[in-house]
Amino acid sequence: MKPFFKTNSGELYLGDSENLLQGSVGEKLKGKVNLIMTSPPFPLNQKKSYGNKTGETYKDWFVSLAPVFAELLAPDGSIVIEIGNAWESERPVQSLLPLRCLLDFAEHPDAGLRLCQESICYNPARLPSPAQWVTIDRVRMTDSYTHVWWLSKSDNPKADNRRALRPYSASMERLLKRQSYNAGKRPSEHVVSATGFLTDHGGSIAHNLFEIEPIHPGDEPRLPNAFRIANTGSSDAFSKACRREGITPHPARMPEGLVSFYTELLTEPGDLILDPFAGSCTTGSVAERLGRHWVGIEIQESFAQQARLRFEDAIAPTKKSAIK
Repeated sequence: MKPFFKTNSGELYLGDSENLLQGSVGEKLKGKVNLIMTSPPFPLNQKKSYGNKTGETYKDWFVSLAPVFAELLAPDGSIVIEIGNAWESERPVQSLLPLRCLLDFAEHPDAGLRLCQESICYNPARLPSPAQWVTIDRVRMTDSYTHVWWLSKSDNPKADNRRALRPYSASMERLLKRQSYNAGKRPSEHVVSATGFLTDHGGSIAHNLFEIEPIHPGDEPRLPNAFRIANTGSSDAFSKACRREGITPHPARMPEGLVSFYTELLTEPGDLILDPFAGSCTTGSVAERLGRHWVGIEIQESFAQQARLRFEDAIAPTKKSAIK
């Protein structure tokens, strides 16, 4: 099967990901993918333009992907899935469906996966939802985060948190400058050594909380333990290109900062990244920028056409495949 388009580092296929990954595309990828980075359709009760299933149908579909994905992974590869919450239809009750999806996906007998870590992607600027229960009846809080699940076939997949450090806080910068701090025993009974925090590692180890925030000069993060991600969805080059072409962009794009973080944490230059629900190809564009090979699959041609805008300077006829 020929790609819908390709660049020097990657290729996007148009079609149903399940069929393609269990067919010719999957055969080429088998055992070679270092990272599957994706945000599949969420299990929402309201139908969206990008397509989504609900209830048990959604769970069965989602869980069936586990052995398909596992077969594509390199022995030390990882799967990272971003997924939102779900609510019971016409009830102010949060659905357990996403949690059941995680459990059955991770424990699928034919996949051999384990959950390495869960993270939270928090967006304080998210519109109040579910609207009926939050802004009308005023009986619930705004649903403002998505889950990020990192799974692998091994207890020790390729990973190095030194490649994805967050900037030091101002207080840590001052500590490194003066080379002293309050060492000794804490109320928690942990003992802080006198020299353990004096080495400048270029940044601090990321926490598993991501905060999507507009970035303004001098602005302090609301949550000091968050890994801060710029929310530039309406002003980035892709959005500007969509406005120029009179195109309505994909409504559920994954944050570029989230993709960048896991790309640097879990892969190295030259590695292969797959997004089986590519949408407007955020994963592919980040992979291209960071020197990784990539493969994307998108079922809707209108979104695949949008994706071209991310690679206007990179799309070229090339004899070199992203799949080595």
